Amino acid sequence: MNETTTLATKRSRTQLWLLFALFFTPLALSFLLYYGGEGWRPAGSTNYGDLLEPARALPDAALDTPDGTSTAADFLRGNWSFVFVGDGACDTRCRQALTHMRQVRLALNEDSRRVQRVFLYTGSCCDQEYLAAEQSGLVLASIDSDGGEELVQALPVYGGVPVMAAGRIYVVDPLGNVMLSYAADAGAKGLLEDMEKLLKLSHIG
Repeated sequence: MNETTTLATKRSRTQLWLLFALFFTPLALSFLLYYGGEGWRPAGSTNYGDLLEPARALPDAALDTPDGTSTAADFLRGNWSFVFVGDGACDTRCRQALTHMRQVRLALNEDSRRVQRVFLYTGSCCDQEYLAAEQSGLVLASIDSDGGEELVQALPVYGGVPVMAAGRIYVVDPLGNVMLSYAADAGAKGLLEDMEKLLKLSHIG
């Protein structure tokens, strides 16, 4: 191999490594910023929701669904999840929360594919006509089982109000950690702004 060929080969390898660095360095940095130690997470990254520090891991559980099948045990992993917990009858507050979850997901535009909506219910479920008309794509899973109870017990409680009565929306990251929650009267705007920041910062899920 002559000197010219050797120089060309070295130049090609250098360019390849530069391209590699340009592509992967921002990805690695964003991961470290989001999941790194204290002090790295940017101030104001969660302006509206109640942030759990540290995030709390949720147990895997295969839960029954209204059609007689079961979810995968890790159904809260792989995507970001908006989670609401309540009675299967789904009263006005429940429907409002589900609507907020749907509106925020749609408003995320291209990032909407990274987010799933989950209704963890107890008792009989549900008004199928309402769900078909207003909540297409909603994941439904019963918590009336040992696995479901364990999952709910892992969710944070605020002001002594049980999870079932709180009417809160929980945000679960793609690793199965609940990291944010929103009070029943929080509205959709804060959830949207927080999620836009999170999805921009995180490249997982």
